[in-house]
Amino acid sequence: MTTHNDWLTGGDRRAVAVDRIERAALALFLERGIDAVTAADIAAAAGCSRATLYRHVGGKPHLVRSVMLRAAGTVVARIETAINRVPAQRRPVEAILAAVAALRADPVLHQWLTRHRSPGTDEFLAAAPELGDLATTLTRIAPDAAAAAWIVRVVLSLLTWPLPDAAAERALVERFVGPALRTR
Repeated sequence: MTTHNDWLTGGDRRAVAVDRIERAALALFLERGIDAVTAADIAAAAGCSRATLYRHVGGKPHLVRSVMLRAAGTVVARIETAINRVPAQRRPVEAILAAVAALRADPVLHQWLTRHRSPGTDEFLAAAPELGDLATTLTRIAPDAAAAAWIVRVVLSLLTWPLPDAAAERALVERFVGPALRTR
C-alpha cells in the first residue's frame, strides 16, 4: 500500500493552498522576474497541479496581484506610521517619499521592483488598480485613476533611477509632484 502525503491536510485547505502557491510564486518572481515565470513553473514549485493553482488563485495575473499586495501590507503600515501626522497639504509629497524609503528598506519588495524589470512588469504595476488605490489612500488625493497611476510611476521611477541622495529626491518631488497634486 502506497502512502500518499496530502500537503493540503490540516486547517483550511484553501488557505493552505493559497499560502503555499503565493510563497512559491514570490520565490520564483524574486529569482527570475515576473515575466520569466509561468503558471506551470509556480504550480511545480508549489507541488500542485496547474488546475489547483487556477482553482485557488485564478492564474498568474491574479497571483501577481495577490503576492504584491501581501508583500506590500507591511510597507503600507510603515508608510502610514511615517505620515500619520503630516498636514494635508504636505501629505502627497511625504507619502511618496515615505513609500520610496519603505520600499527600499524592504528587501523583498525592493529586489522585486528593481532587479527583474521589464516594460511588461512596469506597465502591470503602474496599471494595477490595487496599487492605485493604495496611492490614493496614502496621499489622500481625490480618487483619480490617472493621478494614482502617475504616483505609482513616480515611486517606481525613484526606486529604479535614484537621485544622488534623499535631499535631491525630496527637492524633485516637492518641485514637480507636489504642485501637481495640490491642484487636485
